Amino acid sequence: MKVYEVQKGSTSLDGLRATERPEPKPGEREVLIRVRATSLNYRDHMIVMGSYIGGAVERDTIPLSDCAGEVVAVGSGVSRFKVGDRVAGTFFQTWVDGPRIRQSPALGVPLDGVLAEYVALDEQGVVGIPRGLSFEEAATLPCAGVTAWSALMVLGKRVKPGDTVLCLGTGGVSMHAMQFARAAGAKVIVTSSSDEKLQRALGLGAVAGINYKTHPAWDQEVQRLTGGRGVDIVIEVGGVGTLARSYSALGFGGKVALIGFLAGAAGEAPPYGLMMKAGCLQGIGVGSTAMFEKMNRAIEVNGIRPVVDQVFPFVEAREAFRRLGAGDFFSKIVIRLS
Repeated sequence: MKVYEVQKGSTSLDGLRATERPEPKPGEREVLIRVRATSLNYRDHMIVMGSYIGGAVERDTIPLSDCAGEVVAVGSGVSRFKVGDRVAGTFFQTWVDGPRIRQSPALGVPLDGVLAEYVALDEQGVVGIPRGLSFEEAATLPCAGVTAWSALMVLGKRVKPGDTVLCLGTGGVSMHAMQFARAAGAKVIVTSSSDEKLQRALGLGAVAGINYKTHPAWDQEVQRLTGGRGVDIVIEVGGVGTLARSYSALGFGGKVALIGFLAGAAGEAPPYGLMMKAGCLQGIGVGSTAMFEKMNRAIEVNGIRPVVDQVFPFVEAREAFRRLGAGDFFSKIVIRLS
């Protein structure tokens, strides 16, 4: 079968290469999925560049954690799925339910990922996809979608009608969070360096957009927009580089959901502003199979359609990675296999 591999020791896009591997066969309690679409996360760019946690990959590794497709074969003992089911793989293959109590292996690193024509996954690491979604839309859910769901609906303070949520940037996690927050009856403020992207976010239901290039003190603009009250939840994808302003933008008793480090790992974020507001900093690490299934039910009930910015064919996977690395996208980039 056709696959892409990140070559051992890769530190640039030159390390992403198309190659062939034997088609996998489903083992006991495994399902074989014909991959129809995959989506990219910033983590995938870091893996190819050798800058992800742990450094460059130590073996040739199939990248990407997010896919949707159809079951074409099942191993012995499988009870959750049958041939023909439309499914998606989970980010963590062994976190089925309950609180996270250990480090679970993720697709794309350390496990082989899904940028391949076929993948064999444990049935507990697979979920049915929401009715009405295309494979391309469903492929955006395993990492970014579940992360946003966990941040708003599962861990710590949960979003409720009338709340205000601040989404930093217009990437996949932030745009999924905006859609979930709106469905829950909350108002959403979005930041971006692009007025065009802010207009797209407004068209999807955001109540306000802040260009952080023209408003470097964007936390003060958030306070102004909320009448000095601040927001209830911050979807924090910047990390240390933006944490201090997120604390400033937060309202009393609010939550900063710490998800990424797009603004870099360097910097200082004294916690005293958070302390004085009786706020909390909640780390978010994607979610379990059970969370994924609950999220999918909410997507169906509310008619949510994930936002796909551009779909690349399989043969242009490297171009998809280039666009991801350049930051020239809105919400999610998808690769279609067939």
